Amino acid sequence: MPDARHDLQLLHEATERLLAAAGKLDDGAVAAPSLLPGWTRGHVLSHLARNADALVNVLTGLPMYASAETRDADIEAGAGRGLAEQLADVRASAERLAATADALSPADWESRCELRNGVTDVRARIPFRRLQEVELHHVDLGIGYGPAALPAEFTGREVDFLAERFAGNGAVPALSLTDAAGRTWTTGSAAGEPLAVAGEAAALMGWLSGRTDGSDLSVAGGGALPVLPPL
Repeated sequence: MPDARHDLQLLHEATERLLAAAGKLDDGAVAAPSLLPGWTRGHVLSHLARNADALVNVLTGLPMYASAETRDADIEAGAGRGLAEQLADVRASAERLAATADALSPADWESRCELRNGVTDVRARIPFRRLQEVELHHVDLGIGYGPAALPAEFTGREVDFLAERFAGNGAVPALSLTDAAGRTWTTGSAAGEPLAVAGEAAALMGWLSGRTDGSDLSVAGGGALPVLPPL
């Protein structure tokens, strides 16, 4: 069972890093494009706030979002706000999520909950799922926080998570991943000889998460990296 309290502390620290970095922007920079196609930085910040509220719903047994259309509309509605309003919303929603988490009992953390698209998980994994949102979308803001800047603990756990997510996916060829510390992962299709890919953990995580093109990774035999499906 994941250590939810530990992950909540990591989440708090990551949220503070994001708020401090975004706080150096101005209204014009918030309206500028992010690294996510079609989204401004305002869209990213609006999404982070609404995702926190959605996870409050998850932890309290409600549907994560009323509908996919409502989710998208709420993000769009908040995307055009100025910096001060965006940051206040991200902080307030993060505090609501933290307060909801603090009220859960040990038995609550061990129980299962439902996210989007029929995905279920134990509540104890929700803090890490939120940590993923905060860390990766901090990268997506395009303000100098790249995969190499992510904390090593998060990077290793995120490679674990993404390797598990792609395991058995027929759209991904069999892969054998090795980082600079010698840690290994297998993922992708169960058929065929695995393609060996190696590099720093941050580079593996950046590629698996779609944040980099994998140009800083090496492929056995000099082959090309496969194109991964979006998360």
